[in-house]
Amino acid sequence: MKDFDELNAISELTNIEDPLIRCREITRINHEGDSYPIHSFEIGSTDTSAPVLGLFGGIHGLEKVGTQVVVTYLSSLFKQLSWDEELRRSLEKFRIVSIPLINPWGMYHHRRSNPNNVDLMRNSPSRTHEKTKFLLSGHKLSEKLPWYQGNSEQMEHELQTLVDYVREHIFSSQRAISVDFHSGFGLRDRLWYPYARTLTPFKHITEMENLEYLLNETHPHHIYRVEPTSESYTIQGDAWDYLYDEYIAKNPDGVYLPLTLEMGSWIWVKKNPLQIFRRGGLFNPLKSHRYDRTMRRHIMLIKFLFRAVGSSKAWVKR
Repeated sequence: MKDFDELNAISELTNIEDPLIRCREITRINHEGDSYPIHSFEIGSTDTSAPVLGLFGGIHGLEKVGTQVVVTYLSSLFKQLSWDEELRRSLEKFRIVSIPLINPWGMYHHRRSNPNNVDLMRNSPSRTHEKTKFLLSGHKLSEKLPWYQGNSEQMEHELQTLVDYVREHIFSSQRAISVDFHSGFGLRDRLWYPYARTLTPFKHITEMENLEYLLNETHPHHIYRVEPTSESYTIQGDAWDYLYDEYIAKNPDGVYLPLTLEMGSWIWVKKNPLQIFRRGGLFNPLKSHRYDRTMRRHIMLIKFLFRAVGSSKAWVKR
């Protein structure tokens, strides 16, 4: 699609042929005569019970950098597979699954929401009974206001596609980590874990603390603030809360850590205030050196999490 760099980059990745890489178009978003594909990638083992790392981006169309991080990692991974025999052996035992761009219409039109003006990260049936922030936590007042929930009893097509994909490719694994890449909140990068709907600790808090310890020991100079989402604010309709609760109900002996990386885009605006007047300037690094630094920074995190998925004895409670 013309002038859609992110979708074009994903389309280029689908042309790579390798027995360890499986890519497909899982659905299309059709709106007013236009059609936007949603692609998925499965890399490595075909055993759906094998440990898995999930990488997801672009659920909010304005936050292009999340999709860009996922695409940059996949592009690097695919090139590395052409020569790295140790990596190929690892991927025969483990898996990476990904939807790099969940809301293509929103990204093409520079909108946070989907064509129905629904915020997909407020649209699941998950509910909070904690104190919420007006509008920000999700609402049903008007589709003309940001953070509109829509009808959570009938999820939007993009979100239902994501939910079905996670059920198919992550729920059968006993050891799973996923990262949903976002930007826009605060002056520093936060690595959020459940819950978003409640202040109550989630079932796998011990495993999460063990993983955080490994991250601190392995990369002592990392820049992430690791915390539950609810420490910043509670959310109605958070998709990862909904998926996590369903996972533990169906797989009580399994361990699943659904993480959200919230890149602190305010620091980019602080360093370059004029970018606030450019399209996407509130949520994405526009200076080339900041873009490059962002890619390097988060590729390190993905590589760490991939190794951790394959070495779960180091962080799973015995």
